[in-house]
Amino acid sequence: MSQTKLFEPLKLGPIALPNRLVMAPLTRNRAVPPGMVPSPLAIDYYGQRASAGLLITEASQVSQQGQGYQDTPGIYSKEQVEGWRKVTDRVHEKGGRIFIQIWHVGRISHTTLQPGGGKPVAPSAIRAKGKTFVGGTFTEISEPRALELSEIPGIIDDFKRGTENALAAGFDGVEIHGANGYLLDQFAKDGTNKRTDAYGGSIENRAKLMLEVSRAVAAIAGPERTGIRISPVTPANDVSDSNPQPLFDHIVDGLDVLKLSYIHVIEGATGGPRDIAPFDYASLRKRFGGAYVANNGYGFDLATKVLEAGAADLIAFGKPFISNPDLVERLKKGAPLNEWDKATFYGGGAKGYTDYPTLAAQAAE
Repeated sequence: MSQTKLFEPLKLGPIALPNRLVMAPLTRNRAVPPGMVPSPLAIDYYGQRASAGLLITEASQVSQQGQGYQDTPGIYSKEQVEGWRKVTDRVHEKGGRIFIQIWHVGRISHTTLQPGGGKPVAPSAIRAKGKTFVGGTFTEISEPRALELSEIPGIIDDFKRGTENALAAGFDGVEIHGANGYLLDQFAKDGTNKRTDAYGGSIENRAKLMLEVSRAVAAIAGPERTGIRISPVTPANDVSDSNPQPLFDHIVDGLDVLKLSYIHVIEGATGGPRDIAPFDYASLRKRFGGAYVANNGYGFDLATKVLEAGAADLIAFGKPFISNPDLVERLKKGAPLNEWDKATFYGGGAKGYTDYPTLAAQAAE
């Protein structure tokens, strides 16, 4: 089993990864309100999974305005930085490497989460079909308002502050969330962006905010410690684009100029079919000089095949990491995997979060 590229080391900028497995960012809704500080359980959760080549945290909002679901952690306050510092200390004690994913949800939010009960913000005032998770239940997404041109520099500043805070919290790097129908993706795609100013219309204009945020984050963290997640064809959160190939070719050209460490690409529909729409992911890989992290529906066999073919450098695993803290060891040994419990994905306590057994614990029973 171990004669596969999956367990070979990789140099990711200045960071030596012992294997090619990445723990994907996974929203778990367990931060402590009202301050949205990572819970003490998060220290154990990430520490248990430190054998991954790279851990990427759950998405963490760069401002209160950037929050879209209940109990997601932030990276904009002193208390949040202190909470995250305990997580990074534990992961580093266990020999791991950890990036934080920073996000702004844009229109995928609810007035009850917004400052002063205001409307969520978006490139255009188009309400998303779908639900968000607030007050312990799934609720219709609120109607957004279009960001004023004068507000956009403030959004970029929020990402800058999130990056500074991430470094203060001891993270090894930062992943920008540019995927899944959240703010940067909403600006990029023409189904959600109907602006007529410098951030709307052409591919170049729509891609502008994602590239400006990437430039700002890389200037603080260093491009070698900055990655970005993109999802060219996902319909997640009611997002769409009429012609995604030239859009994402342009975006990745721009990311390559910035010399970012990696692009983290959701291939197909997030958590759904990989072949939902035609798209040439190899085009992105060819255009980008950094690492290519492949994501969506990967198991051992597909991961091995894609790495052997040179179509990716790293493979992100999501749900298997939820239920298998020692996923790397289990795959190496060809051991059976624990099944995950969907009922405990979002919110709750230790159950379904930090209580999945390792192989060693099962053997001791």
